[in-house]
Amino acid sequence: MPRHLAILLVVAALAACAAPKPPQAPREERPPEDISASFSRQRAIQTALREWRFFGSPIHDEAPGSHLPLEADEMPSRQDGLWQRVGDYWWVSQKPGSRASLWTGKTDANGDEFPAEDADRYAWSAAFISYVMRVAGAGHRFPYAPSHATYINAALTTGTRGEANKLAHDWAIVAHRPEEYAPKSGDLICTGRDQATGIRFDDLPARFPAHCDIVVGDEPGRLTVIGGNVAASVSLKHVPVTKSGRLADANGVVVDDRYPWLVVLQVLYD
Repeated sequence: MPRHLAILLVVAALAACAAPKPPQAPREERPPEDISASFSRQRAIQTALREWRFFGSPIHDEAPGSHLPLEADEMPSRQDGLWQRVGDYWWVSQKPGSRASLWTGKTDANGDEFPAEDADRYAWSAAFISYVMRVAGAGHRFPYAPSHATYINAALTTGTRGEANKLAHDWAIVAHRPEEYAPKSGDLICTGRDQATGIRFDDLPARFPAHCDIVVGDEPGRLTVIGGNVAASVSLKHVPVTKSGRLADANGVVVDDRYPWLVVLQVLYD
């Protein structure tokens, strides 16, 4: 057999043995970037609730990290039909053409499956919040990012009610201390995580790992919030608040000892 033919046969055999890439689901189109479009509180809340139901309506009221690490085959975000949905969050929310916009719940920008132990490198909770804001009609008024810290820092203001920040940047988010503002449905509540668990409002701005949830219900004594990448899913939890509806008392002592709440982001819907 000619040598070149033998080489071609070997290459073909190796290609046939290679593991096929997971099929990509058709991606949602990005919502239009028209900043004159209505930015709807109700649309944000209903989008978060819809995605929570899509993941099976899990509730995680336990403290973060209290559950055992999930094996790869137990992670919802790696299940067929769900890892593609996480890909939609990245695709819709991130800058077109960026590597992050091509990520999914289990594949990288090249479409190659990454091991479950590398999931933190592709943490998607900020992509979920960015997705909700994009679909709700925020347009150019929200700083979409793969990191919560990006839009937490963008929301900072020297004014107590955010007038200076809104005029300077036209962002539709304003940062408040947890003891100074009672979150409403559609707002975001955020905390540091991992090595940044002890970070406080006065430490901002900073680059740090964080997590934010969107408030989907506020009632006397507690909030109902939804966040992405909680136990590898879109999950709901209940957060106690003071009688005035705040996450912390007047002295800044956080009511919920599961979470050292860092900041409340008031969202300025139309």
